[in-house]
Amino acid sequence: MSQLDTQAQSADPWVSPAPTTVAAKPAREKRRLGDLVVVGLLSAGLASGGTYAVTRTSAGTPATAAPVSQNAPVAPAQAPVIQADGTAPNWTATAKAVSPSVVAIKVTSAQAEGEGSGVIIDKAGHVLTNNHVATGAGSVAQISVTLDDGRTYAATVAGTDPSTDLAVLTLTNPPTDLTPIVFGDSDALSVGDPVMAVGNPLGLAGTVTTGIVSALNRPVSTGSSQGARGQTAADTVVTNAIQTSAAINPGNSGGALVMSDGRLVGINSSIASLGSTGSQSGNIGIGFAIPANEAKTIADQLIATGSAQHAYLGVSSADGTVTDGSSQRAAAVLKSVSPGTPAAAAGLRSGDAVVAMNGERVDSSLALVAAIREQAVGTKVTLTIVRDGARQDVAVTLTSRPAG
Repeated sequence: MSQLDTQAQSADPWVSPAPTTVAAKPAREKRRLGDLVVVGLLSAGLASGGTYAVTRTSAGTPATAAPVSQNAPVAPAQAPVIQADGTAPNWTATAKAVSPSVVAIKVTSAQAEGEGSGVIIDKAGHVLTNNHVATGAGSVAQISVTLDDGRTYAATVAGTDPSTDLAVLTLTNPPTDLTPIVFGDSDALSVGDPVMAVGNPLGLAGTVTTGIVSALNRPVSTGSSQGARGQTAADTVVTNAIQTSAAINPGNSGGALVMSDGRLVGINSSIASLGSTGSQSGNIGIGFAIPANEAKTIADQLIATGSAQHAYLGVSSADGTVTDGSSQRAAAVLKSVSPGTPAAAAGLRSGDAVVAMNGERVDSSLALVAAIREQAVGTKVTLTIVRDGARQDVAVTLTSRPAG
């Protein structure tokens, strides 16, 4: 009997509460786009003082605002917890504030069953989780979602996006007292920030673990079975992921990665795997989460239409090196540029070596894919390329990836 890990999350992505009183963070450092990392999905084999903190009550929940455009700026959400000392967080307060927004998910069919995690994202009963959690037991699987207080509800799939490994579930007859997660700004993260993972590892609901942000913009390609996630070979999961040392295990998939103030910054999705023996991976201090900004954009589309559009450049590339001044640099070397695509319109050519996007390093073909995949359709990006030994910046407006 195979198992898959699932995790559901719910929070109203469209709420724009009053700004939090937490002190502003310093400008974030440049992120690194590089390093090929192959990981395995949090799969089903294992079931998928000096400080004080103020926890905000549900009575202070702000009114729902109109849906926000993919590219429109979003006002900072009010944090559910105000930490007195960000360097020594009161994690007890964080766990108390966040746990009601994180659920345990169980999927059962004649072929498979498994457990995972999810996050409540609005009062309508939408739960954000991983696609491999929602669909891993097949299209006819029964899905149940258990809230933090033990109440269990049936759920259906509102929409799936295999290429980002995200899905949205809808609770059947949801209660009126749901506690949506508060979305944070994953782009404001810095390496070293303290974070907490909340989920259902190994079927142990309501588990919290803490750690730090170990790396940002880490390009990862998950190595699990594509068939279990409804993917094709051209639709491989590639994520510009948040790497964290917070312990996550099978069953944490779809759960929340939050800052100490309780705001969501990532959806836990995969863990590093040692070797290729096929044995189930466990925590080794290297886990990955889908950035919350990307997850919010995808969730919006899945709720509205059941599917999601993705940014498209229109090139094929390979890992390579290029001479950059007096040094050699790893790069994504363009092998071909398809006619009629954003890349062609911008004047990119075969042989161009992409070394950065929007000022952040691109060290490999996978890093380029991950960086593009993270963008919204219609976004204008600046690619730094090396052509004939000279650097130049090329502006490209990304379009929607064509079907097939």
